[in-house]
Amino acid sequence: MIPACPLAALPRGEAHRLDIDPPVAVFHTDDGEIYAVDDTCTHQDASLSDGWLEGCEIECPLHSSRFDLRTGQVDSPPAKLAVRTHRVVVEDGMIYVVPSEAPPNLPPGVTAGRQRSDS
Repeated sequence: MIPACPLAALPRGEAHRLDIDPPVAVFHTDDGEIYAVDDTCTHQDASLSDGWLEGCEIECPLHSSRFDLRTGQVDSPPAKLAVRTHRVVVEDGMIYVVPSEAPPNLPPGVTAGRQRSDS
C-alpha cells in the first residue's frame, strides 16, 4: 500500500496526485467516496487530477474525455481506452492506494517513467 494523504487533507470534490510511476490521482467525490486511477488520460498526455470531477466521473481538462472512477471505463470520447483503476484503503484517517497489477493504458508517446517515446 502506498500512503496518499490524510483523509482530512483531501476535501470532497478534490483530487490529490501521487508522483509515482506512472502517476496516480486520488479523488474524493461529493458523496464521500474515494477512488484512485492513473493520472494520465488515455487519449493524450493530460493530468486527470487537473480535470473536473462530477459524481463518479472525471473529465479530462484537455479534450473532455470522461472516465468512470469506479470502473475506469470511457464515458465520453475522444479517449477510447479505459484508465486503470486502483484499490483504495482508508485506515486510521490515512488514504492508501493499492496499485493495480494490470498494465497501464498510457496515451501514444507516453511510457512508464513519463518519458516520451519521441524525445
